[in-house]
Parts: sequence; structure tokens; C-alpha cells
Amino acid sequence: MSTDSSASATDQRSAGHAEAPPGRRLGLALFVIASAQLMVVLDATITNIALPSIQTDLDVSASNLAWVVNAYALAFGGLLLLGGRTGDLYGQRRMFRVGIATFTVASLLGGLAQNEELLIGARILQGIGAAIAAPSALSLIATNFPEGKPRNRAMGVYAAMAGLGSTVGLLLGGVLTNYLDWRWVFFVNIPIGAAVLVGTRVLAEGERNRGRLDVPGAITGTGGPIALVYAITRGGEDGWTDGLTLGFLAAALVLLVLFVALQVRTTHPMMPLRLFKDRNRAGAYASMLSVGAGMFATFYFLTLYMQQILGYSPVKTGLAYLPFSVGMGVAAGVSSQLAARLTPRQIAGPGLAVGAAGMFWFATLEPGASYVTHLMPAMFVTAVGLGMTFVPMTLGAVSGVRDQDSGIASALLNTSQQVGGALGLAVLSTISTSAANGQLPDAADTLYRGLALKDFGLVAKAGDALTHGYTTAFVVAAVFFIGGLLITLSAINAGKQEQGESAPAAHMG
Repeated sequence: MSTDSSASATDQRSAGHAEAPPGRRLGLALFVIASAQLMVVLDATITNIALPSIQTDLDVSASNLAWVVNAYALAFGGLLLLGGRTGDLYGQRRMFRVGIATFTVASLLGGLAQNEELLIGARILQGIGAAIAAPSALSLIATNFPEGKPRNRAMGVYAAMAGLGSTVGLLLGGVLTNYLDWRWVFFVNIPIGAAVLVGTRVLAEGERNRGRLDVPGAITGTGGPIALVYAITRGGEDGWTDGLTLGFLAAALVLLVLFVALQVRTTHPMMPLRLFKDRNRAGAYASMLSVGAGMFATFYFLTLYMQQILGYSPVKTGLAYLPFSVGMGVAAGVSSQLAARLTPRQIAGPGLAVGAAGMFWFATLEPGASYVTHLMPAMFVTAVGLGMTFVPMTLGAVSGVRDQDSGIASALLNTSQQVGGALGLAVLSTISTSAANGQLPDAADTLYRGLALKDFGLVAKAGDALTHGYTTAFVVAAVFFIGGLLITLSAINAGKQEQGESAPAAHMG
């Protein structure tokens, strides 16, 4: 859930800008940018709390429910680099407005959706809007705030919004779903988006660069993961020998191979392959891909477990996540301090080991597990592990990078997390559904049928089966974390003297 990346290097520009807003208007400019960042990050978690309500209201199958999360993650992560490039070519303020307008309209469509197809389509459109707005927002800080204390303060507020957005999203999602309706997790973006669009009048526009968009790269680079996720989801439901499943697997392979070929040959690639020549950056990207694959499962399956099995209300579910937010914040602060004395591998390695331990702890959940003695400590341990991982991963990704590539190097880390999370969730939801249905056919439907009939024996059987599915998924998620650990230990060898004095903030996305 972090969206702090930019594919542009606008912060390297000095002369040639349009004039920044006068001092008295800097506060309003920061409010506009920070509000947009909060809205984009908030949307990554606010929808998770509403998933059980969405599933019931729109009659979404267990296998398709993951698409409510994955549609946004794939569009956002897959188009993030292209979105940053549009700001460089056509103007950050202009594209910021386009991104926010797209996101706001998509939120309206999502709130009005009457079936899963329309909702998933709206989520894709939200991801496109976020991919355009997020990198432009970061670039506008460099354009509108002079170097030194004003820009540093603005960057600090921007980073805080990224961290705050995850927590606010969980709490706000619970309140809106519980007391109004799940549709309000989308409608809430409309007044925020409208206010941001009005406020963009105070933002100064930056200079534009020459070049062109890598549209073929965007199509193949985004289409490949989408085809792969669909193939994985369909394979788990209709079998791996199903013709359509095999067709989408083949399409994914062709698109991904074509994407790499295009990036080698094009003059202005969306993803410069030279960034992968450095083992630290390549290791950081690969590790974050694996960590993202396991991390998305935490929110997705825990939300379903707490509401479907433990019977938590949406509000109680949101509050239950507070230890996760606390653990993440504390560990991120500690790892930032340790970064001056230890190498990225020495911080991220133990962090990933702790995160894997937390996932294995979740894998021991039972239908009647205690929140205080089981869920809460497991959440805190997992969050501490992740918090210890993100900062050094960012340092590893930007270690030794050229100034003109610093933005895209950071953006690629976020892309790895989002795309890895979507692929991982597709795999884990397929595994979870298969494990649950292996114990009780159509376990999710059986649970809702038992609740409707007030047949608590049937509810108990379905709860046992679903819990078995969730815990099976957590075991695999722990394996993903261990995979990230092995990559970190073997590939990332940057020393603390190579990290420089600062790096882009790392956030959970």
C-alpha cells in the first residue's frame, strides 16, 4: 500500500521553472498535494475493509473477490512509470489534474457499480488515475517549493501522508462500511478530489522535457501481468488444462517477452533495463516483488478472517489493525536510524526473517482464536518485520544510481511491490479457495447460506474450511518472505558508505 514514487527527476531541476507560489500560498499548495497523496494511498487499504460487504452485496465469487484489490494494484503499478513520464512531457500540473479527475470519476463509478464487472472496471480506472497523479504530485513539490527547509518540510508532510493513509484507510473504511454502506469507501473520494482540483490553481507548472511516451511498452508491460493474474485465477477455478487458462498463460508469456524486447530497442524506454545491471538494485526489486506477494495477503485474508470467521464488524476490523500500523511506524523509524550504521542487508535480512515468523504465526489461526493473545501479537511482529524492510530496500534500490535515474529507480521499487502483490494475491487466493473447497465444497457460499438459514452447525463447518484455506495461504506467504530474505542475503551487498545521506522515503503501498 505506498505510492511515493515518481518516474521523473524533476527534483534535479533548478533554473527554468515557472515561479513557485508566493510564501503565503505555499501552505495551500502543500495542502493540495498532501490531500491528493492521502487520497491515493488511502484507497489501497480502505477497500479491504469493505470486501466482505462487497462480496455479499454484489454476489462476487471467492476467486473473483481478489480482483477488487488486484485491478487497482496492477493498473497503478503497471502504469506508474508511464504516468511519471507524462508529467515530464506534458507538464506536472496538467497531468496531476488529469490523474485526480480520472481517479475521482472512477470513484463515482465504483460507488455506483451494480455488479462485479463494473466495480473491477472502475478499480482499473482508479489505478490509471493514481498512476498519473502520484508521480506528478511528488514532482510538483520540487517545482513549487524552494530547496532547503521549505522543500524538506513539504517532503516530510508528503511522506507522512503516505504512512497515515494506510491507517486512516483501515479506520475510515470500517466506519463508512459499518454506519453507511460499502459504496461510501468510493464516494468519499469525490469531495476530496473536487477540492484538490480546485486547489491546483495555486500550483506552479514546471518545465517540460522533450521525448515521447513508450506506449507499446506500457501496453505490453501492463497487459502481461494482467493476463498472468487472470490465468492464475481462472486456473484455480476451472482447471489448469482449461483452454482459456492456457491461452492467457501463453498471452502473458508473449507480452512479457515482447515488453523486454521493446525496452531494449526503444530510444525512450518506460523501464530502462540499465537499472538492473547493478546487483543491489536488481536484488532490491526482486526482493520487493517477493515481499509484496506475501504482504498483500496479510490485509486481504485477515480482513476476511476477522469478519467472516470471528464475526467482527467493519469498524472493529479497522480498529483491530492499529497494532499493525504502530509496529510498522516504530520499526520504520528504527530502521531509518540504523541505516547510518548498518548496511541494507543487515537491516532488511532480520526484518524479513521476523516478517516470515509473523506469517507463520498467522498460519496457526483457528476459528476461535483470541485477538489479544494471537492476532494482535502476530500483527505486531509481522509489521515490525515489514517496517524494518522498506527503508533499507529503498536505500538498496537507489544506491549508486545516477541523479537523472533516481526518480525512476525509486518508482520501480514501488512498481515491484504493487505488481508482486497482485501476482501473489492471485496465487494465494487460488490456493486458499482450493484448500477450503477441498475440505468443504463451495465453503464461502456455504457460510453465507448457513448464516441466512441460522444453521450454526453449517456455519461452523464452513468456518473451519475457510480458516484452513486462509492459514494455508499464510504458509505460502511466509515462503514468499523467505524467498525475499534469500534474495536479500545473496544479491544486496551495498555498504553503508554507498547509501548517501538521504534517499527517497519508503512507504507501504
